Amino acid sequence: MSELVSRDARVVWHPYTQHGLESGALPVACARGAELELDDGRVMIDAISSWWTVLHGHGEPRLIAALAEQAARLDHVLFAGCTHESAVALAEELLAVAPPGLARVFYSDDGSTAVEVALKIALQAHRHAGANERRVFVALEGAYHGDTFGAMAVGEREPFFAPFGDLLFEVRHVSVTASAIAAALDELGERAAGVILEPLVQGAGGMRMHAPELVRAARAACDARGVFLIADEVMTGFGRTGTLFACEQAGVTPDLVCLAKGLTGGIFPLAATLCTGALFERFVSDDRARALFHGHSFTANPIGCAVARASLALVRERDVPARLTAIGARIHARLAARLGSRAQELSLRRRGGIVALDLEESGGYLAARTLERRRRALELGVLLRPLGNVLYAMPPACTSDAQCDTIADALVELSRST
Repeated sequence: MSELVSRDARVVWHPYTQHGLESGALPVACARGAELELDDGRVMIDAISSWWTVLHGHGEPRLIAALAEQAARLDHVLFAGCTHESAVALAEELLAVAPPGLARVFYSDDGSTAVEVALKIALQAHRHAGANERRVFVALEGAYHGDTFGAMAVGEREPFFAPFGDLLFEVRHVSVTASAIAAALDELGERAAGVILEPLVQGAGGMRMHAPELVRAARAACDARGVFLIADEVMTGFGRTGTLFACEQAGVTPDLVCLAKGLTGGIFPLAATLCTGALFERFVSDDRARALFHGHSFTANPIGCAVARASLALVRERDVPARLTAIGARIHARLAARLGSRAQELSLRRRGGIVALDLEESGGYLAARTLERRRRALELGVLLRPLGNVLYAMPPACTSDAQCDTIADALVELSRST
């Protein structure tokens, strides 16, 4: 055990970590491109983009330059009553490429808070319209939308949030079908507030994939009943599913869109909640009490906004959605070839640059051999973090063909250890 790992073990509490079972965090010394270098010199391919954030690759020079330039000019200023060029320009650029009809950008810090903002906007907008009873959201089974209390409420209770169940507001979780969404809204009637979903791919819920038709059906169901559609594109945004935003493939505009992770290319914490002009107008009044009372100390941090602008420029210049799709296709093809008839048995699937398969093991997210598989992947030179019995890869856009093949081979090896 290295000195760094020993020091870490004495003072640090890691996220989503059972310290009674996991000993020794991975000591990362530096990173470049799709690779992480450990303090002992070993190199690992970052096959999950460091929790889906690193879009272009580690150490992308354009992003680092944007960070340094902005830090030297304006490091931070409060965003209540102040503004700055980076925040305004980023908002303009996001709205220019977002689904048509979105008109305002509310900044926050991460994906969970972006969802929290969306939920609060939706609930308060109903109140401003005199529909105080509209308080119940419809969400999909297996949903995960973050770890703050509102986001936990719309997420699946097991296995993540069961200890807090009695503190979370009412939500209807339904099967991933158009009919189930419509039926839940009808049952709720005037109590329905809206629908929240991750379009096309449910991430932490097991990389479950559904067709664009489901998103279209959710939009239609919300329109017919006068409630809001929230698209959580925290993971699916910025090319991960093959288009800049997953909602593009459905041809719909949600009332609210949540963005984070790839927003800054993974180099800086920043999030944004986009909404329609009609929603924003419900808060405009000569009554201060009708304002949205939500904010963060680092809302619209200038450095984060500058980095996000640089990242978005790279996404367009390099056609990142197409590049990620090619990466996913190569990994998928090699997996299919090597798995043979097992590919169908393991539900091998792909959407854009995301590839996943299900292992034949019970336990779901808490599957017994998860930690063993993570260790084995590191022995093979690949950083993977299985979602229990779900293996997946989501590498950055700089991943080479050789690295793709190594990732696929590691997934094949792990699939054999069931």
